Amino acid sequence: MLFRSKRMIIDCHGHFTTAPKTLHAWRAAQLANVNDPSNQPKKSDLAISDDQIREAIVGGQLKLQQERGGDLTIFSPIAGQMAHHLGNEQTSLVWAELCNDMIRRVCDLFPDNFAPVCQLPQAPGVSPKNCVPELRRCVEQMGFVGCNLSPDPSGGYWKDPPLTDRFWYPIYEEMVRLDVPGMIHVSSSCNPCFHGTGAHYINGDTTAFMQFLLGDIFKDFPTLRFIIPHGGGAVPYHWGRYRGLALDLKRPTVETMMNNVFFDTCVYHHPGVELLTRVVPVDNILFGSEMIGAVRGRDPNTGEYFDDTKKYRSEEHTSELQSLAYLVCRLLLEKK
Repeated sequence: MLFRSKRMIIDCHGHFTTAPKTLHAWRAAQLANVNDPSNQPKKSDLAISDDQIREAIVGGQLKLQQERGGDLTIFSPIAGQMAHHLGNEQTSLVWAELCNDMIRRVCDLFPDNFAPVCQLPQAPGVSPKNCVPELRRCVEQMGFVGCNLSPDPSGGYWKDPPLTDRFWYPIYEEMVRLDVPGMIHVSSSCNPCFHGTGAHYINGDTTAFMQFLLGDIFKDFPTLRFIIPHGGGAVPYHWGRYRGLALDLKRPTVETMMNNVFFDTCVYHHPGVELLTRVVPVDNILFGSEMIGAVRGRDPNTGEYFDDTKKYRSEEHTSELQSLAYLVCRLLLEKK
């Protein structure tokens, strides 16, 4: 893969939401037999051809990427299907391996259009240290450029310690060693109080930022980098609240986190992106669409797709919205 001479449009947030139905059927069979390992499907039982992957991508993400003027998408497994709260530690591991292998195949088939990011085999109450081997496999053996890290593997009940707790340090140590960023991304919600994409996702983004503000992980890991997706949840709208809380709580200012924390543009309306770019330093904003993802329909007021976020960007910010995305792509080139 080569950088094109023209300015590249890099989408930092994409998922394989058009994966063949066979993948979902395999997962259903795995979970149906979670207490009977002898009857669980093996990874080798999943039969998905390259042609099936091409069909899923060409008619989905690639089609929209080309129609909307994008060049490269940072691509990971379906966030809502990570579902760390389902099954157990072992089923989560096998499921993560299977999904990550699928992402590698997509990127092998379309190397100029997609760069791989991995799912981690998290499980509620289980040390993230157990995710290190899979992260290492993905980055060192398969050229992945980042990972998705859920701050709440319980699916909406928040049973694990905050992200600033030393509970999480083993995975941070490996991310720093491998020099890969992580996207903070919860999965589906099993808590009826929280709709998955409308509440749980935004809760996860906002909560992660507040946890970072209260902790000292960026003192311990000064080169650790996170992307908080979905525009940072409620954070940009309440930027003054967080600045004030930092002062009241005698914490370092919000601005001190800007070497480590980045936000994407998956907000889905122009006023939201405009607010984001006015409040958050532009160097900390990455272009992202999440397509094909949480909101798939058209805005009846404009006739445009909600997730066509490229239309919401101010032209003067276009080049600046690529800082970490370019770094991720350079990491990909180095690994190749």
